Amino acid sequence: MNQYLIVSKADRLEEYLKLATEYGVGFEINDFFDPEILDSDEKQQELISCYFTGGIPKGSTMHGAFFDVIVFSNDAKIREISKYRMKQSMELAKKLGVKGVVFHTNSNPQVPGAFYERQVVERTVSYLEELLNQYPDISIYLENMFDRKPDLLVRISEQLKKYENYGVCFDYAHASISGTPIQEWVEALAPYVKHIHINDNNLQEDLHQPLGAGKIDWKQFFEYVAAYFTSCSILIETTLPENQRISLEYIKNKKYEEKSDDVRGR
Repeated sequence: MNQYLIVSKADRLEEYLKLATEYGVGFEINDFFDPEILDSDEKQQELISCYFTGGIPKGSTMHGAFFDVIVFSNDAKIREISKYRMKQSMELAKKLGVKGVVFHTNSNPQVPGAFYERQVVERTVSYLEELLNQYPDISIYLENMFDRKPDLLVRISEQLKKYENYGVCFDYAHASISGTPIQEWVEALAPYVKHIHINDNNLQEDLHQPLGAGKIDWKQFFEYVAAYFTSCSILIETTLPENQRISLEYIKNKKYEEKSDDVRGR
């Protein structure tokens, strides 16, 4: 059975907690990928205290550092700070008591060639193995970000699938604008997916709209969930509480079935 999550931020925590109680959802905490927060122990502690006071729903996750995080870079200094940021994320997840952390692949589709791809795979696998071994009680979910195809994520996952605390975070919206048919993404990543991100868009840009506001076929998505992803957690990745409510109601009332039927009838 799928557990649903919503994005949470400390500045509107009361509203997120209300939604969590009303709909029985968890959080994916989004306060700790900001470099300004990561550079301030004081700000980190303030946020942690805020969450401990308000409460963190069971089964919650956290988005890890991702701005300019490139552990496969040719620049040793960039690799060093990227690893440092990811390690910070794992330590924060440990303090918060969440079940998992999301990181991005961050490979550049504009850089072609077997050498670059091999470097992405080998260096990503090498560092993630360190973290997976060091934090066996915290899952790491690797998300397709700029990827146009699932190939590199599959190659990374084939080497990391032996770790119980590893899984793919399948960002369905990113895949929908990648240029590769969504069926190819689903079939390629299905063996590795443990966590999913969803939001709507116009099939061209990553807009993070509430479900039903864009052009993604949600009936098709939920058919994929039933066939491939029945045990995966699913994050509604919109930040505003009002948009989260729209998406939760959309799912609850199966509005996606009505919309899909309308489209087919035209």
